[in-house]
Amino acid sequence: MKIMVIAAHPNLEQSRANRAFALELKKHDSIYFRDLYREYPDWNIDVEREQQLLVQYDRIVVQFPFFWYSCPPLLKKWFDDVLTFGWAFGPGGDHLKGKEFMVATTTGGTERGYRSGGSNWYTISELLRPIQSTFTRCNGTYLPPFVTYNADEGTDAFLAQEAANYAEHIQTSMRMLVH
Repeated sequence: MKIMVIAAHPNLEQSRANRAFALELKKHDSIYFRDLYREYPDWNIDVEREQQLLVQYDRIVVQFPFFWYSCPPLLKKWFDDVLTFGWAFGPGGDHLKGKEFMVATTTGGTERGYRSGGSNWYTISELLRPIQSTFTRCNGTYLPPFVTYNADEGTDAFLAQEAANYAEHIQTSMRMLVH
């Protein structure tokens, strides 16, 4: 299985958690890791290149810090620019049919905060529904996300273990992820 990870962190070098994830993934030759903010500092996304890359991979993982119940703005722009009508969905929009999609995100909040009645009122799965709907609208299969809670408070050892768990999660077969 060919896996591409599209990381969207406005300052990946300053992030402890997302940087730990990136460093771990770069140890795996089977995973193609990309940093959107490094590739597109001017925000001019090469749509044709992005679409060509998407076609080449079986599983696409979007990795980002959870900002105000959503993804960072460059990733949202990437969705808008790349996943177009007639290419990703709609008549003739079958280029992503059968692709597997996954979210990997980090939160500053605790897992307890992301539940009904918690400080964020909703589960992380509920809050990720717009991204899930985007991928399923594009004829893809949405797989269970990988979430690291309380990332801001995590020790280096905790983040290293989470990074190893993340690498394992995104390489796990769909059959094992979806029971």
